Amino acid sequence: MPQSKYLIVGSSHAGLSALETIRLSDPEGGITLLSEESTFPYSPTILPYVVSGKAKPERVFLRDEETFKQLGVTFKMNSRVVEVDPKKHIVRVETGQTWEYEKLLLATGGTPNRPNIEGLETVSYHTLRSLHDANRLRASIKKAREGIVLGAGLIGMHVAENLAKSGLKITVIEAREQVLPGYFDVKAADMIAKLFSQEGIQILTGEKVERVTERVGRYELYLSSGGTVSGDLLFVSTGTKPRIEYLNGSAIAVQDGILVSDQMRTSLEGVWAAGDVAQARWFFGNSKKLNPTLTNAVEQGRIAGGDMAGDPALKPYPGGMVANTYRFFDNSAFAIGLCGPLTEDDFEVNQIFLPSSFFYQKLVFKDDYLVGAFGINTDLDPGILYQLIRRRVSLGKEKSRLSANPLETARILMTQIWR
Repeated sequence: MPQSKYLIVGSSHAGLSALETIRLSDPEGGITLLSEESTFPYSPTILPYVVSGKAKPERVFLRDEETFKQLGVTFKMNSRVVEVDPKKHIVRVETGQTWEYEKLLLATGGTPNRPNIEGLETVSYHTLRSLHDANRLRASIKKAREGIVLGAGLIGMHVAENLAKSGLKITVIEAREQVLPGYFDVKAADMIAKLFSQEGIQILTGEKVERVTERVGRYELYLSSGGTVSGDLLFVSTGTKPRIEYLNGSAIAVQDGILVSDQMRTSLEGVWAAGDVAQARWFFGNSKKLNPTLTNAVEQGRIAGGDMAGDPALKPYPGGMVANTYRFFDNSAFAIGLCGPLTEDDFEVNQIFLPSSFFYQKLVFKDDYLVGAFGINTDLDPGILYQLIRRRVSLGKEKSRLSANPLETARILMTQIWR
């Protein structure tokens, strides 16, 4: 049975961040990276661009064989984990192969969530979670004329845009009352939805799909309002769920995901978790939540790797927060921190709303601190604003200056911090 000091399950951002951090503190310890994919690691965020053709499938990989050789990492493709036995320190993969470890990191990410819709389990439809999914969707576009996108989150809206640019007539159906729920407030969502409509994409919000049928390559979706939507390509993007089914019987504590400490440790000694699969402390309060974003995966992977390798200077996880960027039809948007519905009594909100110019900028303060920021087509630097929130920078008299001139003031504040 192969043995490894460090066994990392999952080869996306969290797993890669962890192994590279481990190597900084432990140059010699054996590292094995297990991936269920049949390719070298790639970023899930690149998949919409593979669908659109902007990114070539053969050029999306984050690491290659030479990189792993230089790091002294054993990389195993086609190794989907199906069982973890923490008592014996053993992991079993789908092929029957077993691996023994001293320290284990679970970074298995998520799988597409299938909504509870009558008939959906009987029809063929597209999702977008892997490179295989992207290639399959790209091939289907060439044969389709009318596409239906179920779910108006970031992935759903990306795919809707790509399908429309490929010449398909597109309808987007969202059960909630706005597009991009959880990412942007109603004003921003309405601006984005209006632009999509102007590009010929039909947006249906507040509509639930009751039933789906498929006959001779045609789909019929029956809505709760009594209407129907038909097409010859169906894409479903109604969120993801952590892949944790392989932990059944392992005694590792799970809730919505794998529960972890601020060092990314699970409830059992010698096992860590990071990325989309980890349920960690939230930045705003002490509740534990899932936070499936790239920024979060990299940070959690770094912390897990540092703790596994015994880094004495490691700082604990400060908590998760929303951090997303979004490009659509040559426009850009970002959302960081508290960006949803807010009670004006608890927060101070500074905003500039110019829908005719397709411009929206919003800063959210609580007491002396910036706690949220988002914008559409602003010149703000999301990375700097993220750090101001993350570091809980007390603004004092700079708060009014940040509201009046956010770009320049934010840069000055960060310069002072970095000195």
